[in-house]
Amino acid sequence: MIGTNEAAPTREEVESLQRQLLQSQRLSSLGALAASVAHEFNNILTTVINYAKLGLNNKDEAARTKSLGKILAASERAAKITGGMLGFARSKPDERKMTDIVQLVSEVLVLVEKDLSKHRVKLDTRFRGRPQAVISATQIQQIILNLIINARQAIPRGGHIRVEVRENAEASMVEIIVADTGTGIPADQLRHIFDPFYTTKDGPDDTGKGGTGLGLSICRDIIEAHNGRIRVESLVGRGTTFTVKLPVAALASNNPTPLVSASRARA
Repeated sequence: MIGTNEAAPTREEVESLQRQLLQSQRLSSLGALAASVAHEFNNILTTVINYAKLGLNNKDEAARTKSLGKILAASERAAKITGGMLGFARSKPDERKMTDIVQLVSEVLVLVEKDLSKHRVKLDTRFRGRPQAVISATQIQQIILNLIINARQAIPRGGHIRVEVRENAEASMVEIIVADTGTGIPADQLRHIFDPFYTTKDGPDDTGKGGTGLGLSICRDIIEAHNGRIRVESLVGRGTTFTVKLPVAALASNNPTPLVSASRARA
């Protein structure tokens, strides 16, 4: 063996690289939605312009009030979308706090609604209760967004995605489920699904987005750093279901855990 004088990376260096990778992945996820979000904003602006013209040209007080109401509703939706995107891109990934999981998931769904509709994918949401967990909201949002984008890309000609939030009181876990009616994953590929750089995607889809193989590996690392678990079930031709399990607030720790331990990073 040929020796080397290169020192192993320190824990701080590993964590810094992981944060950079997460930020890159986060921006990549937003990029996958950029065209759909731009189209949605065009629709919102069309609504605002049309109702503004209607209000200006109509002398009837009731008609003007209705126009202002429509403009306000459209503007609030635009603010919600931009707020979600900016928060997702700028939030501190290491900051953990008590979080309403249903609200967290709902904020992600605002970002993907137009993209799913564009690809003829119907969204089914099932929220049971309002479970909370102490988490990094940005990191868990990244996982949900990644799973939904993957699910949409697995549905080539339209279908359904189910997003569910529920509390498993017996296990003291909050469960987030993303299930699709897509092509499914063969058993020989399923066992490697969380391996770094492994991907089941042959190439870019019609949005130009393919797979890097980084996404699910990062998802697993984030969840394990939260003392949680991620499970996958899939049947070819029937679809795939991912279940993310996180400790409920009473058991979760306020002390952030590094995304990847130094020992694992050097393995």
